[in-house]
Amino acid sequence: MRTDDFRPSDNVEDDRQMSASRVPGGAGGLGVGAVIIIGLISWYFGIDPSVLLNGAQILSGGGTTQQSDQAPPVSSGTPTDATGKFVALVLGDTEDRWTEIFAAAGKTYHAPKLRLFAGSEPSACGMAKSAMGPFYCPRDQRIYLDTAFFADMQTKFGACSDSTACRFSEAYVIAHEVGHHVQDELGILPQVTQKQQEASTKAEANALQVRVELQADCLAGVWANRAQARHNFLDPGDVDQALQTATAIGDDRLQKEMQGYVVPDSFTHGTSEQRKRWFLNGFKSGQVNACNTMSANPL
Repeated sequence: MRTDDFRPSDNVEDDRQMSASRVPGGAGGLGVGAVIIIGLISWYFGIDPSVLLNGAQILSGGGTTQQSDQAPPVSSGTPTDATGKFVALVLGDTEDRWTEIFAAAGKTYHAPKLRLFAGSEPSACGMAKSAMGPFYCPRDQRIYLDTAFFADMQTKFGACSDSTACRFSEAYVIAHEVGHHVQDELGILPQVTQKQQEASTKAEANALQVRVELQADCLAGVWANRAQARHNFLDPGDVDQALQTATAIGDDRLQKEMQGYVVPDSFTHGTSEQRKRWFLNGFKSGQVNACNTMSANPL
């Protein structure tokens, strides 16, 4: 993957140095074991970990908690280290491509901020923690990313073989979270949140979350299609590597590895096959209308 022609974003907020010295926040009185389990479940490509935390509190009788944390003020710009620069370049190109896509539909795209942190970070969606993986917080329209996750993609998930091979997979991670912001811009996230609150069972709410995540995978594919058409930035094997990443983080594979069996009703992100297929839907078509997981059968 080559980023020579990408424009670096100035919407990156780098709080890695300060956040590394912060004491991690709590999780609404949940036990350590529950937080660890939630962290494992939401380790990859998550959206708003407070959804999982609040859900666990409801099930345990603790009720809901208002998330009053706010991200500390940090100047935005382009980081100077290699990893920070890469993040800024990918984010910048997502801004350019989605601005073009929205403009073609007569809409205005408002780019999100991306907050880099190390260890833990206060957010409007509760405490962001490394164990939860990257996530998008609709309450403050920020993407939260501990770049240590990129190393975990190799060591914990086996999603890619080395740092060079992982580059497009890392871009896929960022583009997926940007996809959640696109959903927010289009009004999809509020609608799904309302439906989840009205769901009669946890399985029904989880099924809605799967549709949200698969759509974000597809939107990441749309960005990759448009970026390839503009820059010809992909190297041979990059797409295969991204598909390997999608396979590594499917609910079915992760559950099988963690507990030895699969519980489909508990899926929140989709199976390996689903994630691969919806990413390819977006990548092959380059069209947002190819990503309608809300009305299509995502299975």
